[in-house]
Amino acid sequence: MTPHAGRIAIFSASVGAGHDGAAAELARRLTADGFTVDRHDLLDLLPAGLGRAVRTGYHRMLVRAPWAYQRIYSSSERAGGGGPAARALLRAAERRVLHALRPGTGAVVSTYPGASQVLGSLRRDGRLAVPVLTYLTDFSVHPLWVADGVDVHLAAHQVTAAQARAAGARTVRVCGPVTDPRFRPRTGTERDRARDRFGLPEEAPLALLVAGSWGVGPVRQVALELRDSGAVVPVVVCGRNEALAARLRADGIEYAYGWVDDMPALMNAADVLVQNAGGLTSLEAFAAGLPVASYRCIPGHGLTNAAALHEAGVAAWIRDPADLKAVLTDLTDGTLGVRQREAAFALFTRTPGQGPAAEIARRHRRGPLPRQAPAREGSAPAGRARPTPRRLAATAAVACAVWACAVVTGGATALDGPSLVRTIGHGLDLDDLRPGDGHGVGPGSHHS
Repeated sequence: MTPHAGRIAIFSASVGAGHDGAAAELARRLTADGFTVDRHDLLDLLPAGLGRAVRTGYHRMLVRAPWAYQRIYSSSERAGGGGPAARALLRAAERRVLHALRPGTGAVVSTYPGASQVLGSLRRDGRLAVPVLTYLTDFSVHPLWVADGVDVHLAAHQVTAAQARAAGARTVRVCGPVTDPRFRPRTGTERDRARDRFGLPEEAPLALLVAGSWGVGPVRQVALELRDSGAVVPVVVCGRNEALAARLRADGIEYAYGWVDDMPALMNAADVLVQNAGGLTSLEAFAAGLPVASYRCIPGHGLTNAAALHEAGVAAWIRDPADLKAVLTDLTDGTLGVRQREAAFALFTRTPGQGPAAEIARRHRRGPLPRQAPAREGSAPAGRARPTPRRLAATAAVACAVWACAVVTGGATALDGPSLVRTIGHGLDLDDLRPGDGHGVGPGSHHS
């Protein structure tokens, strides 16, 4: 590859860390192959500064009213995608997305379902003439991930690919996961060094408990259950939620951390990963040769990812607390852990020419593609007038709530405005979180 192979744009969203993490690794690989890569955060391109509200609202929904998030996710899944409020907000971002593309961009990639919808609409209407690809960051595929106009959907596994096709994706390529190369199988020496560095027990089986960059879900309950099972010693990573780490230490959970900069080393120290969302950390554990268990998963994408990972044979899904000790023992010192590691390693047994970055590069080299099929009836045609500020303000409250609850994982709601207001309003006080309480979201609450 020449040093000036071309330009590629990647659109992600800074909600949690998974979408940005996949975008960062794709960018690293493409840059190494000689491409110039431009990365964009779709939330920064939403009008009227709504991106911050989306990020904050989604976080608070998971913390304060997970039942409402489950309802919205399930209803939108049954409806096959987003409702009118979400579509209005997405349309409002289209012009900004087009303006963000640098001259000479030869392909555009999305690692976030909202971005896929925007880019797919532009491609379908003929306003974007270069290939659009979606990299599916989750093992399960919510219908919002599949957008008309997207040329190729890239999946980590056949289970994911089958779900994408069932949701209407026309072209799907199984290319394996994208993870930082620092996540790799450990040696015995690396295990010992990692345990010494973090001050962990030398011989005890360790369960690395993770809850994303925000530390959401019943983390305290799971940590205590892991300890009380007697099968493992819990090592808990709480992300940016330092208050949660402090509460765990007060509960007697000795090894509780906030943000950890060197997760590869901590995975080297552990014997099993316990997770509740099925995102990027699970893929990193697969690359590190660490068995994975899904337990007490968060609503929506947490549950659907657990089911997909279990179906693929790469993670155990513990649905009954009575099974916790037996499954963890089998994962750390039994045949289940051996089988699972083999299935997980198989995801990565590909030559460099078969990975997601290689597929993106091939699509780029093919050059501009023919215009996609005409837009479906009722969709926004090319040249349609953008919402006026007054109209945008009138729909912002509902649309922002929709996005905050669900777009991050493909759950833009199919509920109408009044139904959504009733759902959000029942038991969810968005003002009861204050900076410093361990849950607030501000600058530095996510990372790329």
